[in-house]
Amino acid sequence: MAHRVALDDMALFVEVARTTSFTRASAQLSMPGATLSRRIAAMEQRLGVRLFDRSTRRVALTEPARRYLERCERVVDDARLAEAALREVAERPVGHLRVSMPVDLGLHWVGPLLPEFARQHPGISLDVDLSSRVADLAEERLDLALRLGQVKRTGLVVRRIGSVSQSAFAAPAYLDRRGRPKLPADLAEHDCLCLGSAAQASRWRFTQGAQAHDVTVRSRWGLNNIGLMRLLAERQMGIALLAPELAQPAVLAGRLEPVLRGYAAPNLPLQVVMSSRLPTAAARAFIEFVAARLALG
Repeated sequence: MAHRVALDDMALFVEVARTTSFTRASAQLSMPGATLSRRIAAMEQRLGVRLFDRSTRRVALTEPARRYLERCERVVDDARLAEAALREVAERPVGHLRVSMPVDLGLHWVGPLLPEFARQHPGISLDVDLSSRVADLAEERLDLALRLGQVKRTGLVVRRIGSVSQSAFAAPAYLDRRGRPKLPADLAEHDCLCLGSAAQASRWRFTQGAQAHDVTVRSRWGLNNIGLMRLLAERQMGIALLAPELAQPAVLAGRLEPVLRGYAAPNLPLQVVMSSRLPTAAARAFIEFVAARLALG
């Protein structure tokens, strides 16, 4: 360990050997000649071998240094190629990208955008995992996950990149039976369908102009899938906050109707979750693409 030579010192040795001149090597390396000479001398001291025969007119490799150069050139060149490949991944949107997102988000919002993304970025291949479970990014080697709603940070990098609009909907038969809410506060007396745990109350915020109305609602159902929530709303199980475009077919068929028409329901935040603050260029391209089309509400 005491005689270990750092890779950067090895690169200095290779440059001097290739140029056969400390002056030319220092120019190539943008390093003062005195510093380069001192670094090479320290390297020789650590190795216990003279690497160069120096004269006023030329620099020549010693015989041991010639054999050493053969190995060092491969190491230095491989390191430079590896660094170039990393820089390409970091700077150019190419490579393989692994993404996780909820089923509904993938099918109804992000999925329809993927053909355009593929046309814009032919150098990126995608693995897309559709699941409402909270994926372990490190364990499953995922580059990023998209999530709807609030996300517990727990050491992850979480960034809001968009939102999905929502409105309140319920089955006409349910409203005939339980009454139609006139104010957001009336929801406290209704069965509501919420994303999250049935053991925890949810707070919904409605707005009317500049005025906000907060109401605490409870659900008998713990749900992590918007499609299932819509189905339960259609089956008269309660009032749900749904994206209008997802509810529209059921509204046209008479299975759902809007509730609290004069009030704006809260948007559902779209968040990107990563394990690192240094995403690859491919990951950045995907995030920016989705964010531009699902702009913040």
